[in-house]
Amino acid sequence: MMAVTEVNGCRYCAYAHARMALAAGLTRADVEELSAGSLEGSPPEQVPALLYAQHWAETDAAPDPEVRSRLVETYGKEKVEAIELSLRMIRVGNLLGNTSDYLLYRISFGLWGGR
Repeated sequence: MMAVTEVNGCRYCAYAHARMALAAGLTRADVEELSAGSLEGSPPEQVPALLYAQHWAETDAAPDPEVRSRLVETYGKEKVEAIELSLRMIRVGNLLGNTSDYLLYRISFGLWGGR
């Protein structure tokens, strides 16, 4: 979640995901690394999925077919479909958070929310 949220820049989601990560046992250093887009401390078997998640978000949910094909080779079609379902749900949350933030900014004449 944090790998995608970092790309999409939703501060509400970033906050919520950081809290969930800390509750799940990640350290503050782990959370800070993930929030900065670093996958350095990630389990090696998860790195391909995390890189794909970042690529998916960076390409506005239109990943390169070759990149997706390599992920299917790594994890299998069923697991990739589950990953993509998660990415879609995270994307909806990020889009709602960013949209709400912008609306708050507009209706408060720049006093609240972000740009």
